Amino acid sequence: MIFGARTFVRSAEIMKILVLNCGSSSLKFQLIETSLTLIESNREQVLTRGSVENIGTAESSVFFATQDSQGTRFSMRIADHREAIRTVLSRIVGRDKVVEKSEEIDGVGHRVVHGGEQFVQSAVMDEPTVKQIEKCSELAPLHNPHNLEGFYAARKLLPHVAHVAVFDTSFHQTLAPHAYLYALPYGLYTRYGIRRYGFHGTSHRYVSDRLAQLLSQPSDACKLITCHLGNGCSICAIDRGRPVDTSMGFTPLEGLVMGTRSGDVDAAAVLYVMTKEKLSNSEAARLLNESSGLDGLSGISGDMRDLLLQRTAGNLRAALAIDVFCYRVKKYIGAYLAVLGGADAIGFTGGIGENAPAVRAQICAGLENLGIAVDEAKNTSAIGAEMDISLDGAQTRVWTIPTNEELLIARDTMHCILETRR
Repeated sequence: MIFGARTFVRSAEIMKILVLNCGSSSLKFQLIETSLTLIESNREQVLTRGSVENIGTAESSVFFATQDSQGTRFSMRIADHREAIRTVLSRIVGRDKVVEKSEEIDGVGHRVVHGGEQFVQSAVMDEPTVKQIEKCSELAPLHNPHNLEGFYAARKLLPHVAHVAVFDTSFHQTLAPHAYLYALPYGLYTRYGIRRYGFHGTSHRYVSDRLAQLLSQPSDACKLITCHLGNGCSICAIDRGRPVDTSMGFTPLEGLVMGTRSGDVDAAAVLYVMTKEKLSNSEAARLLNESSGLDGLSGISGDMRDLLLQRTAGNLRAALAIDVFCYRVKKYIGAYLAVLGGADAIGFTGGIGENAPAVRAQICAGLENLGIAVDEAKNTSAIGAEMDISLDGAQTRVWTIPTNEELLIARDTMHCILETRR
């Protein structure tokens, strides 16, 4: 079952969308007020936001903030995701009265990590959709089951509203076979779905849409490179609104150096290390995903903030880790400029991309002959803000764009609801 392109219905109706992002022991949420008119003017409102951490323990941590408050944090026992969502709703429609009654919530948008090849866009979570997501759990066993757990809980508590799945992978389903296939026996693809899927799609889509808006161009007229740099990192080449390549692959392990993930590595090197260290498959997976990247290279931390401070203090291993990180991003930018035949703009987002001027400067240094030049003063002042940090006259503009995956999930949820009413 392939879920294809959709023509959105025009409507001025304002909707309140609850966005849920469920992990194994966590829940992040936002209640967002949106409409087609508010989207066009970029004036949507976050009515409330927060998180529940350490679900399933005696000391679960709950954070809750509204438009008018900096937020409160408290501890309580929360047994499972259903109780976590019930706690959130008790604040939204109870104590804090963000809305008067739960019926004012028009829809729930669920982040779902993996949609396989079946989903090229967001989808209402009816029975066929849920069954397809369950099948995709084999491709994302650490994520999809928890995403679904949140959906099952929310559906029981909010049975009157539409529930929509927004997939990390769907944005990348426009990749051509020559971009998503590995040079492995073709039967491994047909039997097991071994191919590049790409992740962070919600972030890349939000940033690319916003970049086009800031460039005063339609999305289908732009060539863009978006760099999501945080604890997890990926980069995407977007040709007129359609991704043509992305760095993450069959799993989020491939591509750029990350906080604790290795990124690209010779598969034979992994087999060699497994033999020498007598590692099991699960131990090798932990090595690559949890003990590598910036943390493994530096021996200090997987947090770029720590490494930048240590580099300033003269720590050579910290400097080396940063150099490897920046070099890998620069190499991918160069490759994607070749794939696109040049780019109108590059967007930096994520915790590092938005807040680390030194990293952005190091990545872009030496790319002047490709039309990329960063203004030092603008770059230094761009901390967590939308800013064009390019040197005046540079051919390819460089922007910092704070990502907003929750907002995009809310928008997609609203569009899906409107489509069901046609």
